[in-house]
Amino acid sequence: MKAIQTLPRMIVLVFLPLLLGSCQRIPAEEKPKNIILLIGDGMGPQAVSMALTYARQAPHSVVPGRLLAIEKMMNHGVTGQMLTHPSNALVVDSACSATQLAAGVDSSSEMIGLDSMGNPVETILEKASRAGLSTGLVSDTRVTHATPAGFAAHVRHRSLENEIAAQMIESPADVLLSGGWRHFFPANPDASAFPKEIRDRLPKELSSKRKDSRNLILEARDKGFDTVFTRAQLLQSTSPRILGLFSESGMPDAIETRIHKTDPRREYPTLAEMTTKALSVLSQDNDGFFLMVEGGQIDWAEHANDAGTLVHQMLEFDDAIGVAMQFAQSHPDTLVVVTADHETGSPGFSYSRKNLPEAKRLPGKEFRNHVFRPNYNFIDPSVLDKIYAQKKSFERIFHEFANLSQERQTPATLMKLVNESLSFPITEDQAERILETEPNLYRVENHPRLDVDEFPRIDDFEEFYVYGEEGRTAILARLIAADQGVVWATGTHTATPVYVIAAGPSAYRFSGVHHSSEVGSLLQKLLQLP
Repeated sequence: MKAIQTLPRMIVLVFLPLLLGSCQRIPAEEKPKNIILLIGDGMGPQAVSMALTYARQAPHSVVPGRLLAIEKMMNHGVTGQMLTHPSNALVVDSACSATQLAAGVDSSSEMIGLDSMGNPVETILEKASRAGLSTGLVSDTRVTHATPAGFAAHVRHRSLENEIAAQMIESPADVLLSGGWRHFFPANPDASAFPKEIRDRLPKELSSKRKDSRNLILEARDKGFDTVFTRAQLLQSTSPRILGLFSESGMPDAIETRIHKTDPRREYPTLAEMTTKALSVLSQDNDGFFLMVEGGQIDWAEHANDAGTLVHQMLEFDDAIGVAMQFAQSHPDTLVVVTADHETGSPGFSYSRKNLPEAKRLPGKEFRNHVFRPNYNFIDPSVLDKIYAQKKSFERIFHEFANLSQERQTPATLMKLVNESLSFPITEDQAERILETEPNLYRVENHPRLDVDEFPRIDDFEEFYVYGEEGRTAILARLIAADQGVVWATGTHTATPVYVIAAGPSAYRFSGVHHSSEVGSLLQKLLQLP
């Protein structure tokens, strides 16, 4: 403080609150009762930009008023930037980044709920519950996937999803809604082994990734969870504790959701519907709540370099943001924070030398004796409607192709599958190019992804496409890039800072630049958690 005394009085008055902020308690009028944290997995500024571009400029945009909920939040709230790196590297994975947001400490690559040295650390969900608040986790991936796991589990590696599932039902979470029932049923599940009141509610086809006989569904019931597996069961539940598992693995992607959204027979809820239910349950607690909602398949679309699915996933996530903001409007003691765990893929619209626009006349006086003829193709907005019109995700197209008999896995068949789903047709020669392979120069024995002899032949940045056969989606993306006007930089994550957008009590504290661990620590501080 001696150094401060030498500063001009005005500077001291301006900066002293900032210097002392870390040791001050949150004033009562700035303390939120509830916090809703929405995480768009992989949602960098580039993904937000693509969604905004579609909403504002697509000739037939489906966005009401052409104004996304995330844009409304940015207009009326506070927008800062967040660095995402782990303690041991430049680029983060979803497990480490979720842990940093959940626990407010630095972590290391692929760890769940551990500090950078590998020690378990208490998360905001666990602290909030200990302080008497209700808590919940919602995701469109698996409830055992990296982001939700980072808030309620503690394991050395994100791949230990069976162990994560067991920890999830032991956690204090009151609401768990997502996919991933395969990690909760015992090995070789048999519906007849369940009591009748549960058996009548089970999925039609049971599946399991477990290697033991633990039945986490029955264990969850014993702990007070109402276990639900369909949208109807979720909507009918009146329990204060709900475990909702709506798919074997990840939930249906947003394109499939768009196609079946109005179908009364739809058995799975949307991300917005899960968010609505979670809020209706948690808000019954007069002491407040903490809820994390993940739009996890944004990241999956970006890993696949799939622009059409990315736009749909962003709109699906935006619907959930809209639900949170609507809740906050009627509950002004609620802080809503929207961010990402990292950026993936670095997509963007880019101008090219293909399909140059035709010259045309303009009415302005500068063009009285000249035509308007841009030197490059700056991409006509009509392409946005064609991108949105995609009928299947890249992942689903290639999954269907892989499930065909060997003799049917031909370039002609792949061309047909692609052209039935996309508004950007490919030729049979291009389909043949997609199926080409090359020796895997980076083979690692016993590695979960790299222990293979061959990889798809990617001609640029091949080292940054790490998921084997899934790299074919990147080749498809490159073949249609000039027609879509969309380019991709990588098949993995980048260190690009992401947005952190806040609205509600103490939202101003999120302005500026923060690290994800600092954002996590601030969230705990705002709830005045021990």
